[in-house]
Amino acid sequence: MKVLKRYGALYVMMAPVIAYFLVFAYYPLVKGLQTSFQNYRLMGDRPYVGFTNYSDVLHDSTFWDAMVNTLVIGGGILLFSFAAPLVIALSLNEVLRTWYKKIAQMILYVPHLLSWVVVGGIWIFLLSPDSGLVNMVLVHVFHRTPFNFLADASWARWIMILLATWKEMGYTCILFLAGIVSINPSLYEAARMDGATRWQQLIRVTLPQLGNTMKVVFLLNTLGILRIFDEVFVLRNPTIATKVDVLMMYTFQKGILDIKLGPASAASFFVLLLTLALTLVVRRVTRFDEV
Repeated sequence: MKVLKRYGALYVMMAPVIAYFLVFAYYPLVKGLQTSFQNYRLMGDRPYVGFTNYSDVLHDSTFWDAMVNTLVIGGGILLFSFAAPLVIALSLNEVLRTWYKKIAQMILYVPHLLSWVVVGGIWIFLLSPDSGLVNMVLVHVFHRTPFNFLADASWARWIMILLATWKEMGYTCILFLAGIVSINPSLYEAARMDGATRWQQLIRVTLPQLGNTMKVVFLLNTLGILRIFDEVFVLRNPTIATKVDVLMMYTFQKGILDIKLGPASAASFFVLLLTLALTLVVRRVTRFDEV
């Protein structure tokens, strides 16, 4: 009773948050698990079919093609979305002009605020073979013929990787900059007294002290590898579909377009289980619990 009186107000404030997750997260999760074991129809009986939906998904070649696309595109995004912001953050940290840092951070962060519909529209226009800025440069500066980037299968995955990296680079860069700012200045003073150059300070002080931040960023990026959807939905077309259709796109097509909710739910739970497994592996490899 003493605990309840002392912390009662906190429990009351937590109640709406708990209710939100129960209603909008855990209930749909349980309902989706139930649907994955049913021959689910919008009307009529919904008999249980055991693991039939899971078996159908595992024997579907389209599912495995989507798996390969997801791992390739997601792995590329994971690598570039970690390395590029880190390099930019380390570079901005070396800039002495405060106003330049602020302007650069603002410019880098703006794409993160835009939805994929807006970002996709911008890049569809820029990469257009008719009036796109990129092809105008190719034609008038390099005297090359126009190239349809968004209809070329060899470019499809690279475009997805690079656009995702560009969009989220500012957000991740700010996380790295926050980690750099939190480094104890006395460590740099000690390094300078020992005669360390700027490069040596970067290698021996900044990067080791950023270890915990890098672990967090890497884990957060890992959680999103298998859940890529928005950019593919906006930028895909029939010409490149086989190269960019990912697991979430497979689930969308099965559940929404084909109205096969049982296999779609089964596929979504494969994504969930793979995400959990991948996260556990990353936690173990990076020793995340030692942060």
